[in-house]
Amino acid sequence: MATQSIHKIAVFASGYGSNFEVIARAAQAGEIAAEVVLMVCDKPSARVCSLADAMGVDKFVFSAKEYPSKADYEREIVSQCREREVELICLAGYMRLVGEELLNAYKGCIINIHPSLLPAFPGVNPLERAMEYGVKVYGATIHYVDETLDGGKIIAQQAVTYEGDDIEVLTALIHEAEYKLYINTLQKLLK
Repeated sequence: MATQSIHKIAVFASGYGSNFEVIARAAQAGEIAAEVVLMVCDKPSARVCSLADAMGVDKFVFSAKEYPSKADYEREIVSQCREREVELICLAGYMRLVGEELLNAYKGCIINIHPSLLPAFPGVNPLERAMEYGVKVYGATIHYVDETLDGGKIIAQQAVTYEGDDIEVLTALIHEAEYKLYINTLQKLLK
């Protein structure tokens, strides 16, 4: 019987880290053919940092203002990823635009999850903007990252129907959809 190869992935996050946790737990449980070898965070006080520690995942935490430029901190991120032989980067609530250094080093190997059915509502606060617009079908999208804002080729989407007006309820529904979508997508991509 052929054994499935295990891919080394890095997860980038800036906040609470719920998508990071879902991906790392799925990897540890063997639900995806991956090992999360690095968590990258641009907010030293973010919950995701202590979560990575608790889960035994190496982390690289930085503050952008401590570097002369975006290219400088991205070169360090690339170095951290290469040191651990990262093959795929999963953005999971990473609130920075990916620049040239990372895009060139990991072309076609960076994916992102966004809480809307792209191309609708790219950028920040998509749920709030969608609710204000009167959307009845929300959702989540996983896409390849390129130089555009949430504009890379779509890999997978999951629709979420909601007709209420409570942003917290909608956010919880979207998170549930994101968790399943990310794992299902990684299962397919890593085959």
